[in-house]
Amino acid sequence: MHDVADPGGDARRARWTAAGTGALLTLAGLAASVLRGTGSAPAPVPTACASGAFVCAAAAALGFRGHTRRALWLLIIGAMVMALGDQFD
Repeated sequence: MHDVADPGGDARRARWTAAGTGALLTLAGLAASVLRGTGSAPAPVPTACASGAFVCAAAAALGFRGHTRRALWLLIIGAMVMALGDQFD
């Protein structure tokens, strides 16, 4: 009945959250890249989406290995690259 903190559980949860979010953003970026590439969008748009997806994939790998702080920053950068690609459209 004691409220004991579980640092191992918190670290595990952070790793899985970073890896899952990175994988989800990677899939979203790749899907956007394919959809934009088959349409009439200018070339920088699908390139930016694919580049952002690549950065998010790297973040997922880092998050899975326990580097959650670096993974968070890479997720932010990857999402910003994908958002920047939408500005070219």
